[in-house]
Amino acid sequence: MILKLLLVIAVIGVVYFMFIKKKPIKNSTKNETTKNEKNEKPQSNDMVECSTCGIYAELSDSILSNNKYYCSDECVGKS
Repeated sequence: MILKLLLVIAVIGVVYFMFIKKKPIKNSTKNETTKNEKNEKPQSNDMVECSTCGIYAELSDSILSNNKYYCSDECVGKS
């Protein structure tokens, strides 16, 4: 009788730990968040700063030259 009871408790424990109990969520620190943000690719609606004049333009409207973003052809020519 006791063996059956221990077996039922063991099965319930295994089922609980495998299916019901959720794993703890790790808290991300600022350093991890910063690393993740740097690794993300920019999206088309992100704002980037012009390397020459310093104004911000949407990524889809800006010009990429020598790994720098520019707002217009004039700024590309100035650099």
